[in-house]
Amino acid sequence: MTTRRHFLAGAAATTFGASLPAVAQSFPSRPLKYICPWTVGGTTDIVMRLLADSAGKALGQTVVVENRPGAGGTLGAVELVNARPDGYTLAQLPFGVFRIPHMQKVPFDVTKDFTWIACLTGYTFGLVVRADSPITSIKDLVDYARANPGKFSYGTPGTGTSPHLVVEEFSAKAGIQLQHVPYKGVSDGMQALMGGHIMAHSDSTGWAPHVESGRLRLLATYGSKRTKRWSHVPTLEELGYQTVSDSPFGVCGPKNMDPAVVKTLHDAFKKTLEDPQVVATLDKYDQPIIYMDTAAYTQYARNAYLAEKSTIERLGMGMKS
Repeated sequence: MTTRRHFLAGAAATTFGASLPAVAQSFPSRPLKYICPWTVGGTTDIVMRLLADSAGKALGQTVVVENRPGAGGTLGAVELVNARPDGYTLAQLPFGVFRIPHMQKVPFDVTKDFTWIACLTGYTFGLVVRADSPITSIKDLVDYARANPGKFSYGTPGTGTSPHLVVEEFSAKAGIQLQHVPYKGVSDGMQALMGGHIMAHSDSTGWAPHVESGRLRLLATYGSKRTKRWSHVPTLEELGYQTVSDSPFGVCGPKNMDPAVVKTLHDAFKKTLEDPQVVATLDKYDQPIIYMDTAAYTQYARNAYLAEKSTIERLGMGMKS
């Protein structure tokens, strides 16, 4: 069914191609830039490089991934605001762009400054500790934190990111105080945890190889249901903390892009979800396919922005007037 739909879409594009603007017919005529707002070697970086390689084959041009880590994953958004809307500068806009504007001033407006081209996948998040940690469960963590307020330290890929907000919501519902330590990405956080600088790390599945090797222990995941790979590990939801997160993401561009260019990019990146190497890598890192076209992704962004305002206010983390 999917192959047939793609064939029909391709046939339609060929039939009406002569009516497209000249810029769309010639696009892309040079390499594209796809900004990864996280460190090199992390889960998102690995996945985005495969997406870029696969989309580049469909586009007939190289898609170069450039890393801009820091600021809770918002530096890609900052670069898009200043980029020409010609389709040659793209970025991942992580879920943090919906909530950080409610926490601090940012140089972009999520509802006006971006083109939400296509959503492709999302994350499996979880909380890990070292295998030699005396904390063997979420109950152990809660008990320790109640006995030692503010002493249990955990890392995340940045303030305001999903791995940060999930733990803050969990700790608020558990009635405990934890010490948050932000890093620039999963690789930095893993080094800190392995080195004993923090007691736990909350992040996407860059920790997976270390859990599989036995060096780390996975205490909980944050989805609405247990993962296939770690079916023995409970979710925060089922443990009674009413906290769920998967953070969908894909490819975005600046505002005011040519609709024909947007469609070309959308179709190329959608096609990556049929690439066996991309699918295998998503499975490896427990990232589900979460596809949304341009219209659906745009509506999702608007809804998420409003929903996060409520979450930030509930946690008391909004900007102080």
